[in-house]
Amino acid sequence: MNEQEARNLAASLMAIAETAIVTTIDGEGLPQTRAMLNLRNTKSFPSLTPLFSAHQSDFLVYFTTNTSSSKVAQIRLNKAVSIYYCLPIEWRGLMLGGKMEIVTDPVIKLALWQPGWEMYYPGGVVDPEYTILCFNPSAVTYYHQQNNFKLDLRQTS
Repeated sequence: MNEQEARNLAASLMAIAETAIVTTIDGEGLPQTRAMLNLRNTKSFPSLTPLFSAHQSDFLVYFTTNTSSSKVAQIRLNKAVSIYYCLPIEWRGLMLGGKMEIVTDPVIKLALWQPGWEMYYPGGVVDPEYTILCFNPSAVTYYHQQNNFKLDLRQTS
């Protein structure tokens, strides 16, 4: 498998993985891991597919969460984050490392908003508890069975 094939398989994994596993660092320097909604999953979030289609080669990720969550507090203290996508039945995985940013842009918040999220954010897209996180990885490793591929983010597809 060459790098381009690995890149394509990594991007396709992001589109089918049920969840994204996100690890932040708490105030004591300990890792804190949780599963989050994978907004790049084309089956669960088909309306977001066009948004992510422009990010197949840079592996950009967005998440939604509550402003009062521990992960937001942790990201404010330490932006270093790891994200992992996997399809265990096929022994495939994708690990992303880099910095997570808290998004305040109302255009992005509106673009990501999904019907039904009022149950989490009763005030809608302007609810103060509705926070968007943006992750642009600086390190990408794709795992395929017993092989791994460190992908060069300077390369574009």
